[in-house]
Amino acid sequence: MARAGAIWQTCAMRALLVILSCLTAPLAAAETRMTAEAFDAYTRGKTLFYGFEGQLYGVERYMDGRRVVWSFLDGRCRDGIWYEENGQICFVYEDRPDPQCWSFAQGAGGLIARFENDPTATQLYEAEDIGEDMICYGPEVGV
Repeated sequence: MARAGAIWQTCAMRALLVILSCLTAPLAAAETRMTAEAFDAYTRGKTLFYGFEGQLYGVERYMDGRRVVWSFLDGRCRDGIWYEENGQICFVYEDRPDPQCWSFAQGAGGLIARFENDPTATQLYEAEDIGEDMICYGPEVGV
């Protein structure tokens, strides 16, 4: 009986190691940062939704001339630009002039973005095509 328990424990441990290696392999492969040229080629002309911890986080439209439009999915869109600096892709938006710098890598499911201003804070991933359009409401107007 004790032998059967030891065998089960060994099999369970091996299964856990296989599962963990499968989960970490895509992350390790995704660690190669994209160059600005590769990022531009991948994103230009696209609208990408990003997820964070299993929830939709935001959407960004990538246009010619490294111009972008970002929204936190609240209908408020912010125009901006992106540029490369020290191997990072940095974004500056109309309402936020301080650069927001990210490193991007291409994983099996799309882009993986790591916020470099605080790497422990946010890692986003490209969400699957959710069949939604980017919604931008007009400018806020007073009464």
